[in-house]
Amino acid sequence: MTHTLVEYDPRTLQEKWQRVWEELDPFRAGEDDDSRPRAYMLDMFPYPSGDLHMGHGEAFAIGDVVARYWFQRGYNVLHPIGWDAFGLPAENAAIKHNAHPADWTYANIDTQAASFRRYGTSFDWSRRLHTSDPEYYRWQQWLFLRFYDRGLAYRKASPVNWCPVDQTVLANEQVIAGRCERCDAEVTKRRLTQWFFKITEYADRLLEDMAQLERRWPARVLTMQRNWIGRSEGASVEFVVEAAAGLDAVPVTVFTTRPDTLYGATFFVVAADSPLADELCAPEQRGHFESYLEQVRRLSDIERESLEREKKGVFLGRYAINPVNGERIPVWAADYVLAEYGTGAIMAVPAHDQRDLDFALRYGLPVPVVVDTGEGDPAETGVATAGEGVLVNSGPINGLPKADAIRRITGILEEKGLGTAAVNYRLRDWLLSRQRFWGCPIPIVHCAACGEVPVPDEELPVPLPDLRGRDLVPKGVSPLAAAAEWVNVDCPKCGGPAERDTDTMDTFVDSSWYYLRYCSPRYELGPFDPEKLRRWGPVDQYVGGVEHAILHLLYSRFFTKVLYDMGMVSFTEPFSRLLNQGQVIMNGAAMSKSRGNMVDLGEQIDRYGVDAVRLTMVFASPPEDDIDWADVSPGGSARFLSRVVRLAAEVGAASAPGGDPAAGDVELRKAAHRTVDEVTRLVEEFRFNVAVARTMELVNATRRAIDTGPGPGDPAVREAAEVVAVVLSLFAPYTAEEAWERLGHRPTVSKAGWPAVDPALLVRESVTCVVQVAGKVRDRLEVSPESSEDELRELALGSAAVQRALGDRQVRKVVVVPPKLVNIVPG
Repeated sequence: MTHTLVEYDPRTLQEKWQRVWEELDPFRAGEDDDSRPRAYMLDMFPYPSGDLHMGHGEAFAIGDVVARYWFQRGYNVLHPIGWDAFGLPAENAAIKHNAHPADWTYANIDTQAASFRRYGTSFDWSRRLHTSDPEYYRWQQWLFLRFYDRGLAYRKASPVNWCPVDQTVLANEQVIAGRCERCDAEVTKRRLTQWFFKITEYADRLLEDMAQLERRWPARVLTMQRNWIGRSEGASVEFVVEAAAGLDAVPVTVFTTRPDTLYGATFFVVAADSPLADELCAPEQRGHFESYLEQVRRLSDIERESLEREKKGVFLGRYAINPVNGERIPVWAADYVLAEYGTGAIMAVPAHDQRDLDFALRYGLPVPVVVDTGEGDPAETGVATAGEGVLVNSGPINGLPKADAIRRITGILEEKGLGTAAVNYRLRDWLLSRQRFWGCPIPIVHCAACGEVPVPDEELPVPLPDLRGRDLVPKGVSPLAAAAEWVNVDCPKCGGPAERDTDTMDTFVDSSWYYLRYCSPRYELGPFDPEKLRRWGPVDQYVGGVEHAILHLLYSRFFTKVLYDMGMVSFTEPFSRLLNQGQVIMNGAAMSKSRGNMVDLGEQIDRYGVDAVRLTMVFASPPEDDIDWADVSPGGSARFLSRVVRLAAEVGAASAPGGDPAAGDVELRKAAHRTVDEVTRLVEEFRFNVAVARTMELVNATRRAIDTGPGPGDPAVREAAEVVAVVLSLFAPYTAEEAWERLGHRPTVSKAGWPAVDPALLVRESVTCVVQVAGKVRDRLEVSPESSEDELRELALGSAAVQRALGDRQVRKVVVVPPKLVNIVPG
């Protein structure tokens, strides 16, 4: 049969349907009187660093599948878009190009917005927001002040991570292997007065509420958050550092998960960069200590905690008293204990902790065994024995196993007032101060008479000054500090001279509540309209990269819990379901300019068309896996899409909508209904690549029916072609719109409705059972779907092909998975 000649020009289709979508605005969320069930689909909003890249291409193609599926299922869908617009990259790029950060940022936003429209994403553009808009950060400052009122925002002096390139403080989560996550510079330590959010107050709830997220979030994300929070049970134990010449005795509390090993504590370690170390240092050791401290300050926390790195320290000239046996143990300052964890001090039990053992062996400190694990003596093997065992050399807890010994020694400590059962966390409070210009100003005024004074709500927002023509290059303090006309203000409390806080907020604050603002982005009486949020929240499906597992996702969960406690939201978790996509890589490696393996998304779209790129993104692999662009074929996707349009044109020319499919080809109808049934399940399971494969199979079956079967005018052929158009609208919207129109329908296919499935057409009279011998396919049998294991085993063993494959070998085992598989294992 001769096929209808139809030109498939992606650029023409894109321009045509963009105009239609612009006019119809089909993806705008319904208003309050819309009776449809609601669904809130959210992609992690982009940072405006240039145009969209391949990672954006994958992430937003995946999110769009979910949103478009919900549109087709009849939901009132909220699928908004905005930009995470403040931050270091824009500021650094603007400085490099001698531009103002606002100009640079908004120009990039305009570029990305045009690219998103070209990419065919089903956004509700009426809800567009930018975190750098005063209308947005006004309410962020308002939220900061509510946190401040509750004691959850506070300022203190603390050792902080310092990026010497970006000239700003970094949160612990922003330091990767000792380097700045943004610029890869080696991170150092400084002691500065900074603003913090008290996220530690919510540590237990952040852990407990993960029960709501089981099987809804990827297991590895929940594991990463649990590990980061790091809840551990043990005991707080009080040691006393003896008085020395000119120095008073000092009580010091330490936390340990192994109070049962107290009798094995032979020295006491204090973080070298903690105020405690400075306080405890004896005068005669001061020179040695300060020289050592300079070395420690050049190390990152990651380096200091590394098990592989050689442990070093300096004796402080003081002794502590072990509370359980009264022994005097030397006090050392060392680099492997961190000031911000716990009290910045530990009891060292070298026989049963590897880092303590390494330190003890280096400095010749005693290594007594107090837990008999049946392993060699650590003092001789150099390997600490941290496993289960029976307590020895431990007075009243001798002979007890670990768990019993912990309970007993904790009880003894409590009886004597020397300690108590306790819980500790790895999680630290969230450091949010940044010494940069391009961020949300902190709404606090510092007054010599009144101290910290919140800016009154009616004076919000505290605007970011323009500072055009000023030097924005960071020099260790925020560029805002030099803007005297902005900094110097009257104290809101006493009217005297005061100064604004010149730090700006970490941009993760911006992204910790934006999903709430989308529900009412123009609301002027608060950060969001409570009634609108009640209708839409929480987010039903969130899509984005696993790189945000700790930072953004943990902070958003914290914000939601605080707002719940304030009575502002009715839910305790912001994102009901989470889908993480993989990366788009090239030739087995992450794309980077230095590797020379960059692939430009815009160039791929120019060459193959939007739909071919989008289809390739979702067809290449399951969403969570990486896509190696060297292994895929957008050209093949383009050819498939051309076939779809040609097929629709032939069917549209041969018949009009409205016929009775039941009068058509039964086998094709079965194929169409089975496709819808399978694709429904596959999309809901996020197996988009398999859903695309099933759609391609239906296209092939429809083409066969046209070429060698009843022809394009058959009602079943039309039904199948319409199914293809609707299903394909999830993955290739331009092509689907064109196919839908050529089939005689008015736009838009996104509102066509998901095809209904006739259960009677899903019943299979026979299925194909694959027969393997030693794992290799040897035969395929057409069998009843109701075939039993015995029937399938008998049929498989009776197959001539199976007999040839077995030869003289005996059958050792037959594995049957009715009705689709028999695997014969020869002896």
